[in-house]
Amino acid sequence: MLKLEKRAQPSQVWTYATPLLAVLVTMVAGGLMFAALGEAPVTAIRTIFWDPLFGQFAAFSRPQLLVKAAPLILIAVGLSFGFRAGIWNIGAEGQYIMGAICAAAVGLAFYPLEARWLIFPLMILAGLLGGMGWAMIPALLRVRFGTNEILVSLMLVYVAESLLATMALGPLRNPDGMGFPGSRNLSQYASSANLELIARTGMHWGVVFALVSVILAYGLLSRHIFGFNVRLSGDSPKAAAFSGVQPGRLIIACMAISGALAGAAGMFEVAGPSGQISIDFNVGYGFTAIIVAYLGRLHPLGILLAGFLMALTYIGGEVAQLTLGLPRSAIQLFQGMLLFFLLAMDLLTNYRVRFTKTGGA
Repeated sequence: MLKLEKRAQPSQVWTYATPLLAVLVTMVAGGLMFAALGEAPVTAIRTIFWDPLFGQFAAFSRPQLLVKAAPLILIAVGLSFGFRAGIWNIGAEGQYIMGAICAAAVGLAFYPLEARWLIFPLMILAGLLGGMGWAMIPALLRVRFGTNEILVSLMLVYVAESLLATMALGPLRNPDGMGFPGSRNLSQYASSANLELIARTGMHWGVVFALVSVILAYGLLSRHIFGFNVRLSGDSPKAAAFSGVQPGRLIIACMAISGALAGAAGMFEVAGPSGQISIDFNVGYGFTAIIVAYLGRLHPLGILLAGFLMALTYIGGEVAQLTLGLPRSAIQLFQGMLLFFLLAMDLLTNYRVRFTKTGGA
């Protein structure tokens, strides 16, 4: 029979092997699911993971991988600070929404002014502050009253979604939109100030912002005393308290970073691919980024790779829907399998499997 035996120390080998194993198992389980839906498993997996990179429309889909990966990487990098320190910000989706709302409000406040060189930086600042301000609510409640940041940050997502609908139907609604919900198009600010990195690809400065955030996070976590305090608090809270780390300040700092980066992701999305505030603006990037953060082992470089992998499932999933007729729900379930199997495989990091013989009487 099989028996789980706890390891004396977490296995470093399995720590980095489990994400790869989880991806492989997800492919197998996803292939079985696609087979049950009447589609050839190999064809479906190839369409999702191969065609966006090397298929017929790869020249268009490759830049789109960067566009899809950018918000996931931004949000996941921010979340990794808190997760490493044992601070569980589950409400990045709400901070993403609030960053987009604040950025759009600033851009629309200057409409139809053409000073893009001024307005776009102000929109970035508004997005950062909007997301950070929303994250401060669970942070301050945790520090002052000891509330659970998981529940508070998660509930605030639904508040943010209600505010999004209110803004799309009210204060930010396009007065020339014939009563339809949604703001004016922000492309006038995106077309020049948020200039495409490569013409006709949709790649915007949010991609650069995401790559810069990975570099800065790597330096901060590996070369700065703040990163040491973050790692120490996550590994041994008692040792962190003994060394003088103030948990209240650490909570506020980590939540501020994660909220600001989530807000920046919302800003670049509303000024770029989305182009406007609408009721269905949010597409779950804040929740998907949790998968990206853990798939990347909470390491900035790992998050960079995981972000591209998750973006590949988005782009490949859209290709599979168009070419193979797979339902959207099946693609979403396939993405969810990745987190499920990652959590399951993580068991091997702290436990080893032993085969034992059942003895008779």
